[in-house]
Amino acid sequence: MPARRPRVAVVGGGIGGLATAVGLRQQGVDVTVHEQAEDTTGRGAGIALGANGHRALRALGVATRLDGSAVAPLRAEFRHWRTGRTLAAHALAGTYAQRFGAPFLTVERAALQRALLAELGPGPLRRGARCTAVEQTGHGVVLRFEDGTETEADAAVGADGIHSAVRHSLFGPDRAVFSGTSGYRALVPLERLRGRPELREDVLWLWLGPGRHVIAYPVAGGTLLNFLAVVPDRDWTVESWSTEGTTGELLGHFEGWHPFVTDVLAAADRPGRWALYDREPLRHWTRGRVTLLGDAAHAMLPHHGQGANQCLEDAVVLARLLGGASAGRGVVEALRRYEVERRPRTRLLQAGSRRNAGCFQAPDGPEADARDARLAGLPEDLAWIHGHDALAALGTASTAASPPTPAPAGRRAPHAPGPAGSAAPDAPDPGGATAPEPTLS
Repeated sequence: MPARRPRVAVVGGGIGGLATAVGLRQQGVDVTVHEQAEDTTGRGAGIALGANGHRALRALGVATRLDGSAVAPLRAEFRHWRTGRTLAAHALAGTYAQRFGAPFLTVERAALQRALLAELGPGPLRRGARCTAVEQTGHGVVLRFEDGTETEADAAVGADGIHSAVRHSLFGPDRAVFSGTSGYRALVPLERLRGRPELREDVLWLWLGPGRHVIAYPVAGGTLLNFLAVVPDRDWTVESWSTEGTTGELLGHFEGWHPFVTDVLAAADRPGRWALYDREPLRHWTRGRVTLLGDAAHAMLPHHGQGANQCLEDAVVLARLLGGASAGRGVVEALRRYEVERRPRTRLLQAGSRRNAGCFQAPDGPEADARDARLAGLPEDLAWIHGHDALAALGTASTAASPPTPAPAGRRAPHAPGPAGSAAPDAPDPGGATAPEPTLS
């Protein structure tokens, strides 16, 4: 009699949770996604999909669902904050796709989630289900929800974000690390910027200045411009996607910047504002039949642009491994192997994302000059990130996760204290992973 396939419960219906469910369904696994929100599309924002993330979407059969909404920028331009001088420019079309095996795309987060939902279908998604705890039994797991209901499964995946209830159940309370910065995000209709000579519908911009930087790129078929503006903010610590800032306070952070930058920022009606946190790397993501994925496992600052890409890499690897597992001990071994495959790479990206903020926001002078010189070698620095094929790399975690040459140990950027909380003694991994800098996304 063939071994029974596992029943898997995924907690969290964001990009990582939905992608995992799509992959598991492809493997013939019985999966249910438990999402606390009624609306799974979230607040409007853009996502940069490197070749590594795009390749994962292809494996899931979802990439073609983005046709017409995703944009393939022709190049990335790094600009001086005040003069607009081009510090470096690199192709994102043609040679990029040839080298890394897939195009670089920019897309609305909501469009990507809609594409994943369309591929998954409505059956496996349970909305309005806030998971509060996960308990392991002798033969499986029990998930408990805020409304008093319970459900059983052979395995559980915590894809429930930086404040993960599943992580709390596994490892106890830990502490988010505040970066000392906040981010403003908005989607601006490009029609509002017509007439600006700098406006291009096929460019990803990075404007770099002392203590601040702005990233902007087109989404929604080139009809909207997504921007992220990162500013110092030691006092404001509301970690939320739903808090609204004001255009006036945003512009106050960018006095003296190039007029095109301030025009873009001024065109935003209600920019979202949130404090930027990450977490210390975990020594382990998995216990028994429960594992973590995406921000629940490896929350990182947005300065690599790899958060969503790493969720997608996690998803295809976990789905492949669980798809070949039996409902018994096979689940435990599959989850253990998933962590072995994924943790080293994401740990490097967490550390690199922290350092990139300082790189992007170097003061004018020798620091900025040194950074600008390094930007010329950006395609080489990108290779270990964007050229990665998560499925092809299965079984090669010791080499596939790392840059081709070791980067020198770097000082950790200072961080202001995060919210009060005590870390579980066996959870955080304070080791100093390093990664090359600077990188584009």
